[in-house]
Amino acid sequence: MRIKKYEVLDHDDGRSVRYRRHENGGGLVATGATVDERAYLAQSVWVDPGAVIGAGAHISSGGWIEPGARIDAGARIASNVRIGPGAHVGARARIGSRSRIGAQARVAPGATLEPDSDLADGQVADGRSRSTAGPGSPRYGTAA
Repeated sequence: MRIKKYEVLDHDDGRSVRYRRHENGGGLVATGATVDERAYLAQSVWVDPGAVIGAGAHISSGGWIEPGARIDAGARIASNVRIGPGAHVGARARIGSRSRIGAQARVAPGATLEPDSDLADGQVADGRSRSTAGPGSPRYGTAA
């Protein structure tokens, strides 16, 4: 099976964005995004322009890192997680599968969000406690 080295995505507004395959895992990284060579991006991960991914970060299958988002060193993002525009996931933070981190939201270094978490736009998960609320809860983690 041969995997292309890049893809071009045509947006509805007429823009075309070129994505190249990351050497460690094969995820797609847009022109203008910065991903450390020691980060791991599963093959089905998309990293949009302006995003920054630090050394040792691990992003599992189905991840979408939107424009301007930042994932710091050693963070672990489980499968099917969406990190919104301008969001920031701190070093060594853990984000559970199927979670959504809103635009400009912040996850503190070392914080853990359970699977199916929904951190609203602009909210902060400070990591002081873990949520055990079930699916459908408006957000997980401790919001400040």
